[in-house]
Amino acid sequence: MACYFCQHNIREIDFKETDLLKRFISGLAKIKSKKRTGNCAKHQRKLSNAIKRARHLGLLSSTTRQP
Repeated sequence: MACYFCQHNIREIDFKETDLLKRFISGLAKIKSKKRTGNCAKHQRKLSNAIKRARHLGLLSSTTRQP
């Protein structure tokens, strides 16, 4: 599997693009590993920092809602 960000020539991962970030979060609101996503190490680090920043600002939920 090739890195999503390398394929689409995305250099910077913006924490405000929550739709893109949600692709890399599991159903339990955990960040998916690079083995599951296929991202390279450089983009996986940037992705995890963007997700953490979005969670801190309240753009993404840090937990899931229990039924």
